[in-house]
Amino acid sequence: MIGKFNLFASGKRSSVGKKVVLGSVIPILIVSVWQYLSSNGIVDAILFPAPSTILNSFYEMIVSGELIDHLKISVVRAMLGFLLGGSLGLLAGLVVGMFVRAEELLDPTMQMLRTIPLLALTPLFILWFGLGETSKVLLIAFGAFFPLYVNAFLGVRNVDAKLFDVAKVLEFNRFRQITRLVLPAAMPNVLLGLRLSLSVSWLLLVVAELMGASRGVGFLIQDARTFVRTDVVFIGIFLFAAAGKLTDSLVRMLEHWLLKWQDSYKG
Repeated sequence: MIGKFNLFASGKRSSVGKKVVLGSVIPILIVSVWQYLSSNGIVDAILFPAPSTILNSFYEMIVSGELIDHLKISVVRAMLGFLLGGSLGLLAGLVVGMFVRAEELLDPTMQMLRTIPLLALTPLFILWFGLGETSKVLLIAFGAFFPLYVNAFLGVRNVDAKLFDVAKVLEFNRFRQITRLVLPAAMPNVLLGLRLSLSVSWLLLVVAELMGASRGVGFLIQDARTFVRTDVVFIGIFLFAAAGKLTDSLVRMLEHWLLKWQDSYKG
């Protein structure tokens, strides 16, 4: 039994290692070609600084503490906006999905608001809430609301109607229906909405910080553009990419844990 377990564990580690290696091939190739072109003057080093130059600037900013300070501010803004908008979106999606009257009352307005370009709302948020933290967090929350709202609504409506009949036989109240029936059955859609909300939160964080901020990664990018510090611009872009990938991977891990009962196609 122990031998079989060790064999399974080693096979799993081997599979994970293989995925990591395959996923690293294209980034390593791109960085290698980029380094070669920049080092040999084939491309403009001001517009495309070598990866080694960017890495050196990254190290200096880490040591000075400048980068950590900007990153902490950005993460707090993104998470506050996501938690506010995502939780409200999940709650609204569950309510509208559970109750037909709520759908008739709320969903037309929600769908109308969902189609408004978020960039068009930016000037209004600045006028209403100023250039402080409130406008930035609320803009992120507005964008994070709709992916979870739509997917929670669809998740509830995709629940097998026979399960509700079983819930009636078991005399479940509304709270137990939601916690024991609706949420587990709608979980694939909810987790998809969670991933989309997180990605939108990072996207709108850039918009919020570029529209007027004195700290944050978006401000860092804007300031570096003004002084033609392209290496710092790339550092900011890589930070957003890494933060987005990290949060998405965390949700994927949660998805794997919560949906391990599913027998889905693996490719």
